[in-house]
Amino acid sequence: MGIRRINVDLCTGCGLCVQHCPMDVLRMDEDKKAYIQYLCDCQSCMLCEKLCPEEAIYVNSAFERRIPLPW
Repeated sequence: MGIRRINVDLCTGCGLCVQHCPMDVLRMDEDKKAYIQYLCDCQSCMLCEKLCPEEAIYVNSAFERRIPLPW
């Protein structure tokens, strides 16, 4: 679950995703591009994906079952 990726080539740095994220997952870097700061906190609300005017954010809302490691 969560944000899969942000296409920095499409990102214009508008900041809508950062402003509207209820879990404060996203940040802007020094180049004014969005990046994922706290992926584990993402609740897959998909607001960032829906609000992005450039469609640069991809969110996967499907639950993923991870295989536990033996250690």
